Amino acid sequence: MPPAASVSPFPIERTIVQRVCFQLQIKPERIPEYTERHAAIWPDMATALKASGWNNYSLFLREDGLLIGYFETPSLAEAQARMGATEVNARWQAEMSEFFVALEGSPDTGFLQLKEVFHLEDQLPL
Repeated sequence: MPPAASVSPFPIERTIVQRVCFQLQIKPERIPEYTERHAAIWPDMATALKASGWNNYSLFLREDGLLIGYFETPSLAEAQARMGATEVNARWQAEMSEFFVALEGSPDTGFLQLKEVFHLEDQLPL
């Protein structure tokens, strides 16, 4: 007989995190350079992203240039505003904007945010 599951007397604390998934399109002829630039981003850019609330940040690139990004943050608007206030972000966005197709604004604010329709952890029993 398996041991009885113990229940903690302390409530489970859940931090409110906004999961952000977005889409952009890289110009096909620029994919190799875009990939190379992201293999080792500027250290001050990485530090600024983390300090601004861009947590667990990943980019996924399809062979035709479809780029899907994902990160977690307490607030998308606040994370974007904090990054927008940094000097390193202005330099990075100016350099990166030329890689994208039909971009309105800078890459960090002009992306198409995708709607989350399923998250496993939201449906698991506590």
